[in-house]
Amino acid sequence: MTGSTAPDPAPVTDEELWDSRYAQSTRVWSGLPNHALVRETERLAPGRALDLGCGEGADAIWLARQGWQVTAADVSRVALDRGAAHAAEQGVADRVDWQRHDLGHSFPAGAYDLISAHFLHTYGALRREEVLRRAVDSVAPGGILLVVGHAGWPKWAEDPDPDVYFPTPEDVLAELRLPAGAWEVLVSETYERPAARPDGVMDTREDTTLKVRRLPG
Repeated sequence: MTGSTAPDPAPVTDEELWDSRYAQSTRVWSGLPNHALVRETERLAPGRALDLGCGEGADAIWLARQGWQVTAADVSRVALDRGAAHAAEQGVADRVDWQRHDLGHSFPAGAYDLISAHFLHTYGALRREEVLRRAVDSVAPGGILLVVGHAGWPKWAEDPDPDVYFPTPEDVLAELRLPAGAWEVLVSETYERPAARPDGVMDTREDTTLKVRRLPG
């Protein structure tokens, strides 16, 4: 008689990972738009916007309240449903189209005047730069691609993984592979912003912003 071994468990998908995280509480994020989004877009004329990795939708809802027609994309149906409920509460349900996308397999259709990617996370074989290069192709002439990320672990992180890659704005720009003469760099910076520690004490952490514009014509 030979022994048998149980089959390896199926790997957790990105959808399952994020659905589980969002399901653990009624709200994961603050409900406020990201500071860099407000700073970098409040003077733009509203048009069509795409929020990649929209989560619970604070950025998408803020854009809608400024007059943008927004496509909000995320892998988590739990987060999207929560964002849609918040949009209805804010009176902008008709200005946000909530779409579930695993960005390694599908991407929102259309051309956009603004594509925003704030703290976009990808796992496994899907590389963030590949998603952002797809975003490049979806920016309309004259439109903006805004990429915001963390510059490193927060000062209060315990035993941070030294192998985690935090790209600089220059790294992100190189990874986008923008065609020469077709884009202009409007913002490329690393900066400190206020951030709350887990115990609620206010501190600061460093983020990065890259804002590029596709030239008309």
